[in-house]
Amino acid sequence: MAGNLNPIIPGFHPDPSICRVGEDYYLVTSSFEYFPGVPIFHSRDLLRWEQIGNVLDRPSQLNLRLGREGASAGIYAPTIRHHDGEFWVITTNRDDVMKGHMIVRASDPAGEWTDPVYTTGAIGIDPDLAWDEDGTCYLTWSIPQGIAQVTVDPATGKVLSEPQIIWTGTHMAHTEGPHLVRHGAYWYLIAAEGGTGPGHGVSVARSESPSGPWESHPANPILSHRSTNHPVQNTGHPDLVELPDGSWAMVHLGVRPRGSFPEAHVNGRETFITGVDWVDDWPVVVEDRFDVPEAATAFTDDFDAPRLHPRWIAPGVDPRSFTTPHEGAGVRLSAGRLPGARDVERLLAVRTRDASWTVTATLPEGDAALVVRIDDAHWVGVERQGGTLSARAVIGPLDQTLGIAEGIPADQPLFLRAVANTDQYSFAKGPDDIQLGHLTGTEFHTLATVDGRYLSTEVAGGFTGRVIGVEALGADAVLTRFTYQPQPVPPTTS
Repeated sequence: MAGNLNPIIPGFHPDPSICRVGEDYYLVTSSFEYFPGVPIFHSRDLLRWEQIGNVLDRPSQLNLRLGREGASAGIYAPTIRHHDGEFWVITTNRDDVMKGHMIVRASDPAGEWTDPVYTTGAIGIDPDLAWDEDGTCYLTWSIPQGIAQVTVDPATGKVLSEPQIIWTGTHMAHTEGPHLVRHGAYWYLIAAEGGTGPGHGVSVARSESPSGPWESHPANPILSHRSTNHPVQNTGHPDLVELPDGSWAMVHLGVRPRGSFPEAHVNGRETFITGVDWVDDWPVVVEDRFDVPEAATAFTDDFDAPRLHPRWIAPGVDPRSFTTPHEGAGVRLSAGRLPGARDVERLLAVRTRDASWTVTATLPEGDAALVVRIDDAHWVGVERQGGTLSARAVIGPLDQTLGIAEGIPADQPLFLRAVANTDQYSFAKGPDDIQLGHLTGTEFHTLATVDGRYLSTEVAGGFTGRVIGVEALGADAVLTRFTYQPQPVPPTTS
């Protein structure tokens, strides 16, 4: 089957944008309601990526909403570019959308980025920055009518021209996610169409000027897996990069649905890569050019570093605002939601990244919960109050305790485990089964098992994916170890 089955950045990392400086590649993705915002990755080979930080990592840069109103809001579709010795990132905060797009810059992409400037008057989503030969900077973005553009001073955010609609796409829905790229004699406008679901695709137009007029690729969409049985679906939202040898590649998002018909995806939209050839001055996608290995996703965190690893996020709030080093070992979590409450307040979380996985969390002090979550109306978890463990599921208006165990010592880690389902032809099988319980030595004690479709995008809606997190309940708690381990996926059944 053509195309890569493995993402280069698995888990909820959608809307990728990429740039190259010498031998180094840098990539950013959307982060929505989670703080810090805009994770940034580095690679030397386009296949193996390391997260080196987050672009928006302090409250002066990023204002987010907590709770169900903030779900799938926040940061949309950043673009990263390198120009005149500096890195530039432009993005949209849907919680402050009327301010315009936000622009930040840095000399070191792993270091501190500036506070944002705003493009007042340029309202929409999915912004892109591009500079022509004379230094003019073009801001191109998506509005309901199509793709809009102005010239802008990126250092101040000042808009220098009247907005113009430069392209309306190819008559598919939701023309968005534009990027301007120069190759040879032409500028190329590469965009997403069809909506970020089963109809998603990549379309291209070209012009001799960065402002058009634009000629559409005769073979649009140049990439789409719609109406196919490819295991990677919803392919779209692309960005292009030139390699040092003059060849080209394209990064794009996709999802990996599983389970019985109509299937469901749970880890959100992930980042994939394809090759690109140029034929008659048009880009042609070569899906099988790169042999992408499975990403190394396993980790154990004992919280012995002076600061949190950049993988740690929290919905709506800075995780550093409720975590402090604990004397001896681990991290102290300030009190979050009250026992029995539904909506998280201080959830220290990471993205799920695999089809099957196991997570254990050691919490020797305080009442706490270990949960897998899409939003505050769709989560399951294990809650500990004293020596009592409860397996709990919140699905829409429903809130149910599924199992209870008494007299469990605090030194026994809580665990969650997801086991992928690969049977596409048997009814009532979700994408996975989520097991909730605790650990004694190496033995799992399961309190309850939940059908994973209830924590899928197809049920919950929105633009994110699952996260797994720990929250102190009612009073402070101590987290000394958190382990995430991918597990083998069962073979496909027929």
